[in-house]
Amino acid sequence: MEVPKASDVLANELRERILSGDYVEGTPLPPERELVVQTKMSRTTVREALRILEVQGLVRIKAGRAGGAFVQRPGEQSMADTVALLIRGRQIRLAALLETREAIEPFCAQLAARHRTDEDLARLDAANDDIAGAGDSLDAFLQANIDWHVAVASASHNELLSGLMISLSRAIYAATENEGFIDDKVREITVRAHRSVTKAIRDKDADAAVRRMSRHVHSYAESIKDFEERTAIPLDE
Repeated sequence: MEVPKASDVLANELRERILSGDYVEGTPLPPERELVVQTKMSRTTVREALRILEVQGLVRIKAGRAGGAFVQRPGEQSMADTVALLIRGRQIRLAALLETREAIEPFCAQLAARHRTDEDLARLDAANDDIAGAGDSLDAFLQANIDWHVAVASASHNELLSGLMISLSRAIYAATENEGFIDDKVREITVRAHRSVTKAIRDKDADAAVRRMSRHVHSYAESIKDFEERTAIPLDE
């Protein structure tokens, strides 16, 4: 029979109180010394429990006189970090990443066309301008590319899709960070495709957004497959 560690028990209890709303986001948890008195656990156990919650993104530890453990609710970045660990830890194949992207990103575009705001459009336009102005910088092109795809997902106003797209986009573009693949033709096609999808989102044309995004991500995946036949692309380092 396996007995759970005291720190895990305390972390589980505090986690449930945070997620249920007993502890409001932005407010501090009771100080360490108070938790020691309340729980009758050692200071070491209390600190270990707080570290567990910090790693899970449920508290933010601040040092100093006004410091402590402050509650934060998990957001899309928490999900993105978890998915990124899964991708790297399980060494998920690039083909699987591309398949997942083809499955969900057209739907992100559809939702974006329905729910986008002026702020969403500004993010999309800014990313498109950055892509077009990246010049010969591969890093600048890839970052702007990520920014655009994440902006589409964010415009869907679905936090699950946004979190998933953050990690997927980073992993895919880390895997294709290759001057041999990202040539002038790929850049030109990307600029045109992104502007076309953005127009559909701006026009609130959900059907066009789905079609254009489907065509874009599928053609990108096919280009990668063709390139992989000539050279190997590592998933990540």
